[in-house]
Amino acid sequence: MRVLLAALVLVQIGYPLVEGGVRAAFVVVIVVLGFALSVWHAAATRGPRAAAALIAVTAAGGLAVEALGVATCVPFGCYSYGSALGPRVLGVSWVIPLAWTWMAWPAWLAAGVLVRPVAARVAVAAWALAAWDLFLDPQMVAERYWTWRGSLRGLPGVPDVPLGNYLGWLVVALVMMAVLAMWARGAASGSRDGVMHVLYLWTYCSSVLAHAVFLGLPWSALWGGLAMGAVAVPLGVRQWRSS
Repeated sequence: MRVLLAALVLVQIGYPLVEGGVRAAFVVVIVVLGFALSVWHAAATRGPRAAAALIAVTAAGGLAVEALGVATCVPFGCYSYGSALGPRVLGVSWVIPLAWTWMAWPAWLAAGVLVRPVAARVAVAAWALAAWDLFLDPQMVAERYWTWRGSLRGLPGVPDVPLGNYLGWLVVALVMMAVLAMWARGAASGSRDGVMHVLYLWTYCSSVLAHAVFLGLPWSALWGGLAMGAVAVPLGVRQWRSS
């Protein structure tokens, strides 16, 4: 798993250094590596049934909600995918559902370090996942991988992503984590979860740096840094103290 994490980190480091079709290919590779890492970890530490549940809830669920969004403008607003990320399934770039899985699992495990009651863990995990979108959407929209239609009201400095999109992400993340919790009950945090904690912290730190310095997106660096940092900073402090 560490080799897979290292490969993911190296490709992410390379992302700001390339452009055009190569950059889009890097996105696909990054998401596939992240998906493989999260599923592999779930299977290795919680068993094949947990990994299958993770895929069903986040990848299949992600495809369903994205297809609903493209077709009806609910719950993310009116948007559509371009062709840069490859073939589309039900109007959704095929790699997008894998991205839900990639970050849902480390978000769930990060929440387990910070809180114990199931309801609280679901809430924190949902926030941990939805906050990532404050980085993801501005970055992907800047590359025109998907776009919104109509009159938009976004966060200051991020006008091309509607505020309602972030609320939609939070609602979907809450449902996903609540369903995931039904399968994960009794699966306490384990000693082998460190790689997922590193993945979450790396995603946070690298996103802040990339948006602020390399991608020309300082406002999403700020908003994402604040929102995702509400989970990542306490997680990092807890891991530092325990080590």
